[in-house]
Amino acid sequence: MLNNTIAVAMSGGVDSSTVAAMLRAEGYDLVGLTLQLWNQRRLAGKEGMPEQVTGRCCSLDDVYDARRVAETLNIPYYVVNEEERFEQDVVRPFVQEYLNGRTPIPCSLCNNHIKFDQLLVRARQIGADRIATGHYARNQYDPARNRWVLSRPADHSKDQTYFLFGLTQEQLSRTLFPLGNHQKSAVREIAAQHGLAVAIKPDSQEICFIPGGDYKTFISAYLNEQGEQIPDTAGELVSSSGEVIGRHTGVHNFTIGQRKGLGVASPDPLYVIQIDNASHRVTVGSDSEATTQTLRARDLNWISIPSLEGEMRIRAKIRHRNEPAPATIRMLRDNEVEATFDDPQRAVTPGQAAVFYSEDEVVGGGWIV
Repeated sequence: MLNNTIAVAMSGGVDSSTVAAMLRAEGYDLVGLTLQLWNQRRLAGKEGMPEQVTGRCCSLDDVYDARRVAETLNIPYYVVNEEERFEQDVVRPFVQEYLNGRTPIPCSLCNNHIKFDQLLVRARQIGADRIATGHYARNQYDPARNRWVLSRPADHSKDQTYFLFGLTQEQLSRTLFPLGNHQKSAVREIAAQHGLAVAIKPDSQEICFIPGGDYKTFISAYLNEQGEQIPDTAGELVSSSGEVIGRHTGVHNFTIGQRKGLGVASPDPLYVIQIDNASHRVTVGSDSEATTQTLRARDLNWISIPSLEGEMRIRAKIRHRNEPAPATIRMLRDNEVEATFDDPQRAVTPGQAAVFYSEDEVVGGGWIV
């Protein structure tokens, strides 16, 4: 039987702070935990990085805000240092993926390897059976299927299930998403009602360890700090017909669907449609050539079903901001799935996630290859 103690993952933002206030009001015994993941001062001023980085997710400002909320609610609060593991499981893979010509999702890696994995470990160490987070998602047990089911939240504009597709049944069984049935505007009102100073705090929109979203500068500064050089992946820029129309300085400078910064003039808009890491060749073409009817995904995790048998009609989401699109999925060998869309999809990008939905339920997902 689960006890009354819940560990709340407190980022210092309004969402996780409101979760703590809601659960406290419901009578739960709470412990606030903040994961210290990245030293924002570590690369400051190096290789074009900003001299100062403040007001960001996981920054010292956020730790201060989380601690202040915990004091307001009169709950114990701890900062847990996970910088080493975060670098190993999130930052290094992020850099390597770009160097390999792929486009990673660090938030999903962080959720899978750090937030829900290590938080549960820490929670048990302090006597809590469950964790609660400020993610916008819904989670409930379905006895008919004997499975925990993850679903989209009431506020679809804040839906974060795309980043949560890797959660296991064990992790879901120990996790609460108290904001799943709330609109964002209502969450801010609840925060204000509880006297939380973060009620009007803006949301963070950036990757926590990359100031301004400039991942190219970050990769250069990080590798320089590590005493490593950016691998020479310069190569040819070619048209979809195979004609060489220019050269580029490295595959890490491109992502599928990219239009700006191609370094070549054209009377018609050009988009990156393929990145070949082996040959270092980047292919560009028209907008229509940047679409595809199928994708393959690997390293699958199934949530609402134990496994995929035969074919299944779903709606697939290929990036966080996209609405899920109708498609049919079928299993291939080597734990890969193929999704065939009813309508061609633009910029299907290796390294991103393909997440499959049935109505609002997350069927499962995997990494696009």
